[in-house]
Amino acid sequence: MSTDQRVHKVCTSLVELGYEVTLVGRWQRKSMPLKPRNYATKRMFLVFEKGPLFYFIFQKRLFWYLLVRKADVLVANDLDTLMPNYLVAKLKRSHLVYDSHELFCEVPELQPHATKKRIWKTIEQWIFPKLTHVFTVNQSIADIYGKEYNTMVNVVRNVPMMQPTETPQTITKRDLGIDDGQSIIVLQGAGINIDRGAEEAVAAMQYVENAILLIIGSGDVIDILKQNVKQLDLENKVRIMGKLPFDELMQYTRLADLGLTLDKDTNINYKYSLPNKLFDYIHAGVPVLSSDLVEIKNILMQYEIGDTIANHSPEHIAEKINQLLNDKTKLAVWKKNTTIAARNLNWEKETERLRQVYKSFL
Repeated sequence: MSTDQRVHKVCTSLVELGYEVTLVGRWQRKSMPLKPRNYATKRMFLVFEKGPLFYFIFQKRLFWYLLVRKADVLVANDLDTLMPNYLVAKLKRSHLVYDSHELFCEVPELQPHATKKRIWKTIEQWIFPKLTHVFTVNQSIADIYGKEYNTMVNVVRNVPMMQPTETPQTITKRDLGIDDGQSIIVLQGAGINIDRGAEEAVAAMQYVENAILLIIGSGDVIDILKQNVKQLDLENKVRIMGKLPFDELMQYTRLADLGLTLDKDTNINYKYSLPNKLFDYIHAGVPVLSSDLVEIKNILMQYEIGDTIANHSPEHIAEKINQLLNDKTKLAVWKKNTTIAARNLNWEKETERLRQVYKSFL
């Protein structure tokens, strides 16, 4: 709840439309405090934080929470919140909107667990064809869902809100102990997990000249990355930072000369991914080096703001990074083009379809 910008932006848009909004999630021991918002929030404490018991208790708690409260519209974010919302919407005859942030059943974390995947897929196959109002994050995923369930799926990409041009930059290279002559590379995300290229990015820094890699966020491989940094003696070239509030995160991102998004084509969910970090880099004025995935590549080529790697070998990634960081003219052009891209890829422009759907309920 503290870092999910898509959910926050939807809530903010609904408030602007005239809705009284309550955002419901869970509290974890590692949860960051929530800054004041212009809508209500509710964090549920659950004894278990992962595993089958967590999901069972979470579904039950969310069902009863929604059942005893008045709501004209229920919004389910991703498959793990859909069933309680669907059941309550049927019982109370409320409108239901489903916002699928990914191909949930194809995430790599589920692939080794056939029983878990089958349970989630059964829920999806039961409810999805009955849905009327569905959103997702890019056209490739919309096409897959639409074809599988014969349902119209709206696309609202997870692009940032336009930032005020006078936003002050309060963090400098000097604050980080980085020389002005050193380049900064950034890899950020709330899901720095397996098969997202972070391990290779760290290994590549053995061969990158005069640059520092900042890894900002959380995920399953963070502890592995810390071990790799130590084993490869890269403490002076790689800094692993924790999860940060969005405004603070963007302070660091704006310092970068190059942003990385290196998801691998190892599953259909990553193959068609359009990561939030791509748009954050664009709005921060940071050129991008990406893996060769269709949705990302389309953006890079359309706006001429970056390049792709051919494979995930650390040596190749380092070669591309060195090549780009040494080509100051090209980086300057790409940086200028991010300004044009940001004027088109922003939440204010992207949400017209979202507003049309929600206005119909008022």
